[in-house]
Amino acid sequence: MIIREEDTPEKMEVEITEIKAPGDEDSPVLIYYNWCKKCGICVAFCPTGCLGRKSDGSPFVQAPEKCTHCENCDRLCPDFAITGAKER
Repeated sequence: MIIREEDTPEKMEVEITEIKAPGDEDSPVLIYYNWCKKCGICVAFCPTGCLGRKSDGSPFVQAPEKCTHCENCDRLCPDFAITGAKER
């Protein structure tokens, strides 16, 4: 494994976007956009259609009320960039 200077923790920035269903503060869907490579796996395997894709391919929560916390997005994301787990 090669570690470049720009990969050191001091130089890495992580954009964390937390999206919560209206009125349901315990059930966030977290998307770490800096980790996401926009592969679309999370959207393709979301059984309820909670997730959608922006024009640039990145996922977003289009219907937060549909999230059942099945955790398909967690298990299938190759980059650990999204989580729909109810409890942290």
